Amino acid sequence: MANLESIVGKVTPREGYEILTKEYLSENVVRMRVRAPEIARERRPGQFIIVQTDVDYGERVPLTIADANSEEGWIAMIFQIVGKTTEEMSHFEVGDYFPVVSGPLGKPTDLEKFGRVVAVGGGIGLAPLYPIVQGLKALGNHVTVIAGARNKGLLILEEEMRAVADEYIVMTDDGSYGRKGLVTHPLKELCEADPKPDMVIAIGPPVMMKFCALTTKPYGVHTLASLNTLMVDGTGMCGCCRVSVDGKIRFVCVDGPEFDAHLVDFDNMIKRLSAFTEQESEARDATCRFRAMVKEMQEASEL
Repeated sequence: MANLESIVGKVTPREGYEILTKEYLSENVVRMRVRAPEIARERRPGQFIIVQTDVDYGERVPLTIADANSEEGWIAMIFQIVGKTTEEMSHFEVGDYFPVVSGPLGKPTDLEKFGRVVAVGGGIGLAPLYPIVQGLKALGNHVTVIAGARNKGLLILEEEMRAVADEYIVMTDDGSYGRKGLVTHPLKELCEADPKPDMVIAIGPPVMMKFCALTTKPYGVHTLASLNTLMVDGTGMCGCCRVSVDGKIRFVCVDGPEFDAHLVDFDNMIKRLSAFTEQESEARDATCRFRAMVKEMQEASEL
């Protein structure tokens, strides 16, 4: 039965990392607060965790620590439902437990007083960007946030970002909210302004980060990209998260997740990210079909 429960994805041991709150930020984006006092105390902006839904059979999923409270002992994680494991995670409720939450992992963001900073977030990338914006503002930087999404319904953390940023710009692909267009449009405008940004950090889909880097490079603006690659162990041993940076192999889990965006081989990274797309889709479809079957059986038994 243990294997079956793992496939269904609702394994809730009596001890582990308790889910304190759960909410949907958009149709497919979930925010959870999880009790993890040691991680909450040690985490720094830019770091991440690895979560498993089942200690024996669960996939190891890297997620950014989107917020934390060391006094109350919780961390917040935000994830988009895209594959088998995030589908499983979405069915966990308040009072359930994640058996494994490992972290904090990765190098913290190198925060200092740069001056004028532009923080670009696309889609779910706004989640890891938020604690970085908080840290930059706390050090006295002037921070402009450019938030991008396909449409208004997919925009997350607007209230939180507006509360800390000096300037907040919204871009949507369909023009349903804010300005219509790509995040690179206002980014270019800011790079052409006087004074131009002292630093840019971009977090989001790899294609977005690639074109942010191409936008800032002609202006000589230092640009960081926070990478989210395939990952298994989170310690640099498996090699799944390797990327090419300035022609050298680097591992996102231990050398990153942030790198000089002008030196990252985004094309190679994008190719590697699509390596298991077909298998991931099949796994999620199988899980959804199994859930539907179990639900039908439960409903039939209640008749």
